[in-house]
Amino acid sequence: MNRRTVITFAVLVPLLLSAPSVVKAGAPNIWEEFLGQKAFAHVQRLVDFGPRPPGSEAIEKSRDYIESQLRRSGWQVTRQAFSDTTPQGKVQFVNLIAQFPRQGKASPLFLLCSHYDTKTFDTIRFVGANDGGSSTGLLLELARVIGQHPNLAAKIELVFFDGEEAYEHFSDTDGLYGSRYFARQLESGAKRFHGGMLFDMVGDRALGITLPADSPAEMARNIFAAAEALNLRSDFTYLDRELIDDHTPLNAIGIPTIDVIDFDYPWWHTAEDTMDKLDAESLKIVGSVALYYLSEFALKDAGR
Repeated sequence: MNRRTVITFAVLVPLLLSAPSVVKAGAPNIWEEFLGQKAFAHVQRLVDFGPRPPGSEAIEKSRDYIESQLRRSGWQVTRQAFSDTTPQGKVQFVNLIAQFPRQGKASPLFLLCSHYDTKTFDTIRFVGANDGGSSTGLLLELARVIGQHPNLAAKIELVFFDGEEAYEHFSDTDGLYGSRYFARQLESGAKRFHGGMLFDMVGDRALGITLPADSPAEMARNIFAAAEALNLRSDFTYLDRELIDDHTPLNAIGIPTIDVIDFDYPWWHTAEDTMDKLDAESLKIVGSVALYYLSEFALKDAGR
């Protein structure tokens, strides 16, 4: 080693030691950002309002809470108010629609949906921790995570449906009030949406997501693949029948929409559908798989 080399080395070593490292720890994958405890806390807040049937004071408080959380995560919220005839007369309903600020005239391509109302009962106090609460809490946490990825968020529209529950029995005129109205208003522009995911009853401690038998085949395969990639495939299977839910009106107007639901829930539509039946880990499982599916399949080219 000559003298010039020694001098150069002596000068470079202090500079290298003092320079900031150019090797940074990798950012977490988007599906690792979902926090089950945050989703669970949202569910608790909704349940604390009490039963949330359409037109109630509790559902108005729920709307205010949902809107405040969405705006905190960067989403712009619109109220879609309407009235409809029910077996109990005319009732006012309000869907909440959220979009993320975006550049230019680009429109959202994918729907993420939940209902936030609870079924009307005269004989029991029904707070719908799992049925209406869990999916809404999950969607609020999805909104937080996705909102940190503006390129992805710009491709998504969030919809919180009012009036999912039937007053008597599901029919063309009873139940799915919010999703039926939303679909009617959207029908002429439905082609811009590539697909949608509906979440319903996703917080059961004994989680077992049961995709309905009539689910769009490619979407179901990709959700199973997302679950497999995260070693969560055992929590996802098919239901042995079709289901009527808020995805039904969306599929009817040509938006392939899958119902992500755990229908094997013993406390469905009982007073026992309470917070002690739920688990934050179940919410994390569903949220993580949904984010993997969105980022690696449905909207892979949208950026993160």
